[in-house]
Amino acid sequence: MTADLSPPPEKVLNIAAYKFTPLTDLALRRQPLRAFCRDLELKGTILLSPEGMNLFVAGRPTAVEALLDHLSADAEIGPLTAKRSWSREQPFNRMLVRLKREIIAFGLEGIDPREAPAPKISPQQLREWLDAKRPLTLLDVRNDYEVRLGTFHGAVALPIDHFKQFPASARDLPADRDQPVVMFCTGGIRCEKAGPYLQRQGFREVYQLDGGILKYFEECGSQYYDGECFVFDKRTAVDADLQETDTTLCYACQNPLTLAEQATPQYVPGASCPYCYSGSL
Repeated sequence: MTADLSPPPEKVLNIAAYKFTPLTDLALRRQPLRAFCRDLELKGTILLSPEGMNLFVAGRPTAVEALLDHLSADAEIGPLTAKRSWSREQPFNRMLVRLKREIIAFGLEGIDPREAPAPKISPQQLREWLDAKRPLTLLDVRNDYEVRLGTFHGAVALPIDHFKQFPASARDLPADRDQPVVMFCTGGIRCEKAGPYLQRQGFREVYQLDGGILKYFEECGSQYYDGECFVFDKRTAVDADLQETDTTLCYACQNPLTLAEQATPQYVPGASCPYCYSGSL
């Protein structure tokens, strides 16, 4: 069962997109791009760096599509593939365009997804491999608090709370280096850097799930996946139908909290949760 992405009435269109491509004149791009988005009443974040761009933006469908057309017409950017979902309300507070050294912080020199990317497999192909019980290692490259909300059946996860910790943790990855590894993350961007690193560590057959969990939800629904997917906006998490769930964030420690965790005595809105409760409140 695939997610229904037909545009519901009076809802906000959310997009996530990235592209590794050499960008120049970053400082000159910033203000015009921010003004363009604000004129369209869009909100979200666009990251620009010498290695490319990464964006999370939401607004009226026509405005979002206008932004994608505008960016795709840029000779240095070109066509963009966006993951789309819908929300009842605007999930961002403001419109930001930021200049960064990397569009996804990895903290390791010499990893360039444009030079030696891991090959991509589609959500349908992954589902076929899982249907056939093909021997492989499913590797979740996300942070531990994201994994806790949901992941693929039998996936291996590393004990990290920031992607910069991935290289050190992956050196001791308990996986057969001769067995195919299929990496996945929210939308795919972290796998772009994790893949070349794993190849450097001696993994012979490394793949990345094209479009990440969000694209898998869109095309394959919840098959082989348990739980929700954390998203980096006010929605906190979406389900396999790409709909906002009841999961919320702890104001004190920023951990995502399911309904069951919100029902615990340690959860005091705005003060504590089971992950940061000290007993002194």
